[in-house]
Amino acid sequence: MFRKVLFSLFILLTVSASAGEQTGKVSQIVVRGSDNLHYFFLEGSSSNKPVCAKHTYWMIRDENSIAGKTQISLLLSAQAQQKTIRVVGSGSCTRWGDGEDVDAIFF
Repeated sequence: MFRKVLFSLFILLTVSASAGEQTGKVSQIVVRGSDNLHYFFLEGSSSNKPVCAKHTYWMIRDENSIAGKTQISLLLSAQAQQKTIRVVGSGSCTRWGDGEDVDAIFF
């Protein structure tokens, strides 16, 4: 019985551990002053987004961290230069409940 429960838990965790990915040009960056929320959209479609990510935008998880500030500057630079970037998600929606948090941006 214990093995069945353990196996079921392993399968559940494996299935739910997907992280989204998308390649494209930055189409829009949104910065909200009311709650310091930073999120953005890319052209094209994404793949492997987690179930919690109901929308196509990507969330900067922590705008005040060094990584978050660097991600924002990469986005601004890529948008200004019309360059293609690749975004890999974290597989979770902690910053905002319906948008996947960004783990990495490749420029």
